[in-house]
Order: sequence, then structure tokens, then C-alpha cells
Amino acid sequence: MEQEKPTEPLPSNVSPTHPPVRRRRWVGGLLTLVLLAALGGSAWYLIQRSKTPAAGPGAGPGGGARPGGPGGPGGPGGRGGGPASSTVGIATAKQADIPVQLEALGTVTPVANVIVQPQVSGVLTAVLFQEGQMVRKGDVLATIDPQPFQNVLAQAAGARQRDEAQLAAARVTLQRYQTLLGQDSIARQDVDTQAALVKQLEGTVAIDRANENTAKLNLNWSRITAPVSGRIGLRPVDAGNYISTGTTNGVATITQIAPIDVEFSIPQDRVPEVQERLAQGAKLDATAFDRTRTRRLAAGMFATLDNLVDTATGTVKAKARFVNADNALFPNQFVNLRLLLRTVSGAVVVPVTALRHGPNGDYVYVLNSDSTVSQRTVTRGESSVDNVAIMSGLEAGEQVVTEGGDRLKDGARVQTSVDRPAVPASGAASGARRGNRGERGERGAGRREGAGGQGTHAGQGAAGAGGANGGRSAPPAESPQSPPATSVPPAAPDLKPGTPPPAPGGAIR
Repeated sequence: MEQEKPTEPLPSNVSPTHPPVRRRRWVGGLLTLVLLAALGGSAWYLIQRSKTPAAGPGAGPGGGARPGGPGGPGGPGGRGGGPASSTVGIATAKQADIPVQLEALGTVTPVANVIVQPQVSGVLTAVLFQEGQMVRKGDVLATIDPQPFQNVLAQAAGARQRDEAQLAAARVTLQRYQTLLGQDSIARQDVDTQAALVKQLEGTVAIDRANENTAKLNLNWSRITAPVSGRIGLRPVDAGNYISTGTTNGVATITQIAPIDVEFSIPQDRVPEVQERLAQGAKLDATAFDRTRTRRLAAGMFATLDNLVDTATGTVKAKARFVNADNALFPNQFVNLRLLLRTVSGAVVVPVTALRHGPNGDYVYVLNSDSTVSQRTVTRGESSVDNVAIMSGLEAGEQVVTEGGDRLKDGARVQTSVDRPAVPASGAASGARRGNRGERGERGAGRREGAGGQGTHAGQGAAGAGGANGGRSAPPAESPQSPPATSVPPAAPDLKPGTPPPAPGGAIR
């Protein structure tokens, strides 16, 4: 026997486990490449699947397109029908009156906002109003102690009476001196002196009368009355306090709310149009809406424009006046004001969303009779919130695209939401399930017939039929001696409305 050759020792830099480690690294790299390829294939499949249109009404059994249907050859979306049509929203151009309006944010400002100040100083004896009360001009709001003013009035009246008596005596003396001067019995100097005294006393009496009137006025001012009509505010002072003419908050604050104004701003570019309408004698209607522009608060008329342009905003302040009989407008309230400048009658109008802008100007997409669209250049006119007037390029009665026009081109084929049939996903899925059940029923029926024909015994036939039914027990086979049994048709299952009846020979589950 030959002696076995001794195994050569491995190099010192190679370990016995080196080949398995290299093999594992190679296998790991291969698995990584396979995983990356699978991920890339899955991503490509999902992208292609998202680009594939879903089966529509023209789809046949198994998801294919029926010939001549909307999704098959020759249909609108098939190979013979050109590119797939886009679903768009349409509207009909019509003749209507379009108002030319100005929209602005306004602030309700009262016509008068008065702080009622006392005209005389004294102790407040009574407060005769309720907070938030509606008062009229001349109503007594409070009273100041009148006794000091009555005393001053009596003193002024007494001084007037005294000076009037002196004036009367001086006039009588002057008359006597003038008689004696005519008889040349008195010097002219005495007559002139007496005449000067009469005039002096007349001046004193005039001063006394003025003092008396002032005393009367102060006495009247001790009764504080409302200078304007309006709603009175919160009470800043109570009875018993000493008030003077320098009181900051006064006795009360009255705000006139009927009528009331709304102050707003007009862009300086629209000021000439407003002035032209005012020069023609037009009454511009103004309407105030709430913050959400859903509720109409009041209707009024344009009042006036300011006399300068605000350089910071480029606008001119204006006012509109409202009767405000129902107190719907409250001072310092923010409202949305709509000013009607004029009305364009009989204009061809379309929704604002139908008008588009391009390098060649404004245009619309017009729907043709063959379900295609044509790009048509138009000239726009005045616009409102919802509609815009078309001055030229469009006739009343034509249909224009309002939604989905961003993906259209001239001559593109479209379909409206009315033309596109709506197929719910649940109905399509239930139809597919019913088709699958019908096919399985036909295959099961064929297996049962084959099993009954090949079996030589009734038991074999029953077994074959039972196997074809997927494990369900089949009816017992008839013996050759037994008379033929009358076949009873199976009861029709309860079908939902709109479900087609099962195919002949199909199994009913």
C-alpha cells in the first residue's frame, strides 16, 4: 500500500475558515442585488399601473375592453378613437345685467359722538338717565343744585332795578335842565353834565341786564340736557359728587346712531368714475354686509368724498349714510361695503372661472357639437364677484369650459360630467364576483355530468358528483328499476335589484 502523502501546511496568513467566509460574503452580495432588483421591479410596476387607465364601462369580461366600447378599439378611449378625452365642467353664456360695483372694508362711524360736559360747577343732585337708554335732544339728564344760581339771579335783578331807578331820575332832571336852558335860566354846562350822567346810567342798566341774563343762563345750565339724540353710554359720575366744567368724562356720552355713516376708502383710480356719476346727479346705492359677506345689514346712499388722497395708501376716504332704523349698524363696527356705480344691461356673461389669460390676451374654450373644444379669443368687460361680461368674441347660448381647462388644447376631445357614466367601484367588484361564480358553476356542472356518465354504479356517479361539488353531498342516484322522478327546478335565489340572473347550467350558491 502506498503511504499517504502528508498534508501540506497552510500559509501562515491564510486561516482554515477563509474560504467559507468568502463564500458567505459572495452569497450576501448576491442576495442584496436580488433584493434591489425586486424593489426596482416593484416600483416600475406600480408606476406603470398608475399610468394605466381603469376599466370603464367599455371593459369586457376579465377587465378587457369590449370592441367598439368606450375603452375598446374604435371607442373614444381606444386605439381607433384617438387620445383619451378629459372630463370638464361647462356653463352656458347668457345675457344678463351685470352690476359695476366697488368692494371696500368700512368702519361704522356715528354722525355725532358727544361727551356731555356741565357748563357750571356744583353738587350733582340727581341723575335722570339709565345706562344704554335712547334719549332725545332736550331730555334732562342730570341736575345740579340750583340754589346758588337762583341767589345770583336775584342779586342781578336787584342791581338792575336800582340802576333803572337812578336812570329814570337822571332823565327827568335832564328834561328840566333843557327847559331852563330854553329860558336862558341855566348854564349849558349843567345841561351837558346831566346828559352825560343819563348815558352813564343807561350803560349801567345794560350791564345789569346782562348780569341778570347770565344768572338766568347759569340757572338753566344747572339742568343738564341732551344736546343730540342717540344712545347714552355708561354713567361716569353719580349723584352727590361735585362736578365742574373741567370734568374729563363729563356727565354722560351720547352717540347718535340713526342716521349713521360708514367710512371707507376708494382707490384713486376709481375716483374719477365716482365723481362723474355724482356730477350726473346719480344717487349711488351703498349696501353694508357683515364680516362674512353673507348677511345684508343695511342699505343706504353714498354721501361724500374726502378732499385729498392718502399718500400712504393711494386711496381717498369716502362716506355713505344709512338710516339705520333697526339699529343693525353699531358704531366702530367693521363691515363690508358694496357701492353700486352703474349697471351694464344685456351683456353676455360667463362665470369668472371660464375666462383664461394667455400671451395673446383673454380667451375661453368653447364646446363644439362633436365634443371638442375650440380656443377663442374674447374681449372682457366689467366683472362682478361671480360673472364677467364678454364684450366680443362670444355669443349667448354657447357653452364654455369652466373646470378642467388647464389640461386642454385647441381641438381637444372632452366629455362632461353628464356624459361620463358613473360606475361605482362596489358595483364593478360585485359584477366581477358574480361572473367568477358563474364560471365556477359552469365548470362544476360539467364535472358532474362527466362523473355521472362515466360511473357504472350509482354510488360511483354520486361520488363523482360529490367531488365535483367541492365536497358537498350529491343527491342519491336513481336505480334502473325505479320510475323516473319528476325534475323539480331549483328555487330561484333572492337577487338584489339590478343583479342579472345566473347563466343556464350554472351552479347557484
